[in-house]
Amino acid sequence: MNTYKIILERIEAVLFDAFPKDSNSKTLVEPCYELVSRGGKRWRPLLMSLVCAALGGGDAAIHLSPLVEFCHNASLIHDDIEDNSGMRRGKPCIHKLYGIDTAINSGCFLYFLPLICIDKWNAGTDFKLRLYTLWAENIRNLHIGQSLDISWHKNIDFIPSVEQYFSMCALKTGVLAKFAAITGSAAAESTVKEPVLAKKIAENGKIFAKAAENLGVAFQILDDVKNLTAQIAGKEKGDDIVEGKKSLPVLYFLQGAQDQERLQLVQRCWKAASIGGTSCAEVTELIAALETSGALDKAQKKGHQLLDESKKDFLKQSNIFEDFFEMCL
Repeated sequence: MNTYKIILERIEAVLFDAFPKDSNSKTLVEPCYELVSRGGKRWRPLLMSLVCAALGGGDAAIHLSPLVEFCHNASLIHDDIEDNSGMRRGKPCIHKLYGIDTAINSGCFLYFLPLICIDKWNAGTDFKLRLYTLWAENIRNLHIGQSLDISWHKNIDFIPSVEQYFSMCALKTGVLAKFAAITGSAAAESTVKEPVLAKKIAENGKIFAKAAENLGVAFQILDDVKNLTAQIAGKEKGDDIVEGKKSLPVLYFLQGAQDQERLQLVQRCWKAASIGGTSCAEVTELIAALETSGALDKAQKKGHQLLDESKKDFLKQSNIFEDFFEMCL
């Protein structure tokens, strides 16, 4: 844990050093700085650095921290606008403080800003090109996943399958965790010259990438459950119902239906909650139905199953991850 603390302190320094200091960028940077300065567990850049170290690359990935952490924060700015959220990390959302137009622009800027890290990376041109390509691929997938989530809760009549839900989560939530692992692997590979060793690092990096994707999906599932059972910091209990989100507990609930009664119940509660908010009786009614049916418990068990599988795969590769899961949960 002390090792993690040192790494996290270095990550923080790198993050805040990456913000432009010129006067022309001030109005663009200020909203980004405001959100990042509110904190967060920083588990994605930590994971990236741990993967790099586990593969023999030492601290070669730390200066790339903005590449994963800034993209995560950019997605939060836009997600809060799309969900019409009011609070983020215990304070008003960025669009509430600065306006939607500024928040959209700053969020977009926060996706592109960390590319400077690649330009400054002390690695060969081939590695820089690879990382640019990986960044582009994963950020595209992030937006595809978000578009699926948005389209689903906008169309109250469409109910995705559980398999479609997992695919969406892998794109929307698993992708940045996967990208963190891939980036850590690339940083480690860039430190060696022997082709055989580089190939081995790349192969092990793929194992980390899949385990990291499962970790991201597990977090999404457990957030789905927590939203319905306990208030998440900066959010209201049950606001996923207000948004009409097709979360895993809801899908498990509908998967077990033998007729249209459950679907009618869910859609009625979604409609009422969209008007009355989290305090309306239908939010409590739907949560109770999910609990009684066992859907909430089933979703929670699935989340912990994926989490345990991810942890097992990481620890097979290195004991450097031994305390990581306890720290980031």
